[in-house]
Amino acid sequence: MKKVDITWKPIDMDRRPEGAYCYRMNVTWADCDPARIAYTGRLPYFALDAINAWWEEHLDGAGWFQLEIDRNVGTPFVRLEMDFLSPVTPRHTLLCYVWPFHLGRTSVTFRVDGEQNHILCFSAKTVSVFTVAREFKKQPPPEDMRKIIEAHISCRDLPHSG
Repeated sequence: MKKVDITWKPIDMDRRPEGAYCYRMNVTWADCDPARIAYTGRLPYFALDAINAWWEEHLDGAGWFQLEIDRNVGTPFVRLEMDFLSPVTPRHTLLCYVWPFHLGRTSVTFRVDGEQNHILCFSAKTVSVFTVAREFKKQPPPEDMRKIIEAHISCRDLPHSG
């Protein structure tokens, strides 16, 4: 029988850039499991909440709800990767640093680092596809959103023409 290597290896997460958006949140007792740490299922929630806050910060208060309802722009997730590095507890404020990492022709990749008391607790990478919300049909990002995203990622991550 062939032996399967199940050695844990962290996903390849790049360092966060200077000036990444910081979303502060309080972790409460209701977020915790019997081990008195944040329930594992809450960590992706915290990361997604932070990405929504990034949109709100950069689109004059418009987050996913407003994009979907008011602008007919959906951004469903097609990928989520996450490393858990240290327990999250109610003891300290959770700082979620968010930045767009890559912009494709119809998708955007965000990174989120969750930190408490100067300790990295989790790192996440998400990929969302831009859609015409009412049709659930993929589309390029609206021009204003593209410009905002491009302003926050380095030139090496911009899609190449041709």
